[in-house]
Amino acid sequence: MDQFLFYLKQGIDHITDLQGLDHMVFIITLCAVYQLNRWKQILILITAFTIGHTVTLALAGLDIISVNQKLVETLIPVTILLTSIFNLAQKSTPDKKIQLNYFLALTFGLIHGMGFSNFFRSMMMGISDESIVFPLFSFNLGIEVGQIIIVGVFLLVNLIMTRLFAIKHRDWNLVVSGAGGGIALTMIIKAMI
Repeated sequence: MDQFLFYLKQGIDHITDLQGLDHMVFIITLCAVYQLNRWKQILILITAFTIGHTVTLALAGLDIISVNQKLVETLIPVTILLTSIFNLAQKSTPDKKIQLNYFLALTFGLIHGMGFSNFFRSMMMGISDESIVFPLFSFNLGIEVGQIIIVGVFLLVNLIMTRLFAIKHRDWNLVVSGAGGGIALTMIIKAMI
């Protein structure tokens, strides 16, 4: 049980750590087009993202893939920028395009998983390939819990802004997605220097 809690805590800490701002910005930008009444779709969306990075982490943890961290440091903010552009192009909350959102979250999860891969691989030092399943499950469950915390806080702020201050959701999406895109551009420039 201690091992489960250790990896669970590592996953939560890793996704909620302000040093890993890129993952938080991605999750927030990904959810910007949704309102609280779409919580089921949001949960599926972030779970699709988790599934994507779980696959990459498993491959990295088993030393099947090795990634160029400089490339990943550029690709992660590119995923944020693309998500931001996709959100800004939406005329309303996505209904028919929701499957595309799930696919994008899954695909971008693969890329973000590469960002986690070195951290996860360092945790796996000395652990045999056969015993990677339990730490991988615990760590990714922690990441999922962390993402739910981030999304919960974000949706609470969304609710306050749209209900209490009567900000239109479209304006909320423009501000949040625009900010996500701006942060992503800064990260891209920094990664390329």
